[in-house]
Amino acid sequence: MKRPLAQVVSTGRAIPAHVMTNHDFAAIGLETSHDWIVERTGIVERHIARDGETTCSLGSEASRIAMQRAGVHAGDVDAILLSTATPDRLLPATAVDIQAELGATRAAAFDLSAACSGWLYGLTVAEGMIASGSAETILVIASEKMSSIVDWTDRATCVLFGDGAGATVLKRSRHHKGILSSFMRSDGTLAELLYRPHGGATVPITEAVLMDRSHFVKMAGREVFKHAVRSMAEACDRALDAARLTGKDIDLLIPHQANVRIIEATAKHAGISMDKVYVNVDRYGNTSSASIPISLDEAFETGRIGEGATVLMVAFGAGFTWASTIVRF
Repeated sequence: MKRPLAQVVSTGRAIPAHVMTNHDFAAIGLETSHDWIVERTGIVERHIARDGETTCSLGSEASRIAMQRAGVHAGDVDAILLSTATPDRLLPATAVDIQAELGATRAAAFDLSAACSGWLYGLTVAEGMIASGSAETILVIASEKMSSIVDWTDRATCVLFGDGAGATVLKRSRHHKGILSSFMRSDGTLAELLYRPHGGATVPITEAVLMDRSHFVKMAGREVFKHAVRSMAEACDRALDAARLTGKDIDLLIPHQANVRIIEATAKHAGISMDKVYVNVDRYGNTSSASIPISLDEAFETGRIGEGATVLMVAFGAGFTWASTIVRF
């Protein structure tokens, strides 16, 4: 097991107040039902941003909470890494808007795009920056407004997603606490199983694109499910092997919150009982890369993570991307 180089010293989250239940979909004319959604996903409700709530505002709110808990001031922050699939605009990065909102004038700020795995990718990038000596205090944020990129006429996708943000402060490791192992992988040959076909530089937004709704998320659900189970199992194995641990050594598993069946399959493969798995997909739906940091913050708040706890986090997302990280707190 390697000596930890970087540790998570605090967490924070920001969740829109507006709740949309499964029953609310009938009001927008969608042919679905509460039972149909719960049976296939485990989702009961999700939080949806209102006008004025943005990727920047949610990320900034979560960051302020994490900074306050760590005793970190804006001028102390050396870097801001934002994972998001829903930037407020295409140029510049939303991370610089958060930087301006926080007044972190010393920080380098940039966005990461790795879909639901993005926050775990961000932890690994931040760890490298600390190891190289280029930064000492880093904000790693995931903020998502998924409601802005789903097709609200497509029941295969719109019932799955919610909005929210999670943030963490990373510093140099002390007392053998911190990141024990990390794993990242991707496979771009499978990109069209979960993607936004148009609206980028190759096929910009046009009247035709808007009419055929091809700027929204499209997903081949069964294929995504199959690859998610396989890839998250691999990611668990790789992180555990690198840390020289087994599932029995894990105090809490925090998986990406996309589907309760994927969560159960991942836990079973890793040899971790469900009473050691954090699940909140029923209350938030899939908040993309924000799901793990939101869950991490809740786990601290509810006492699921105590001093010396070893936590395995694992994710899978569009790209395809998948990743895992083990942290000792």
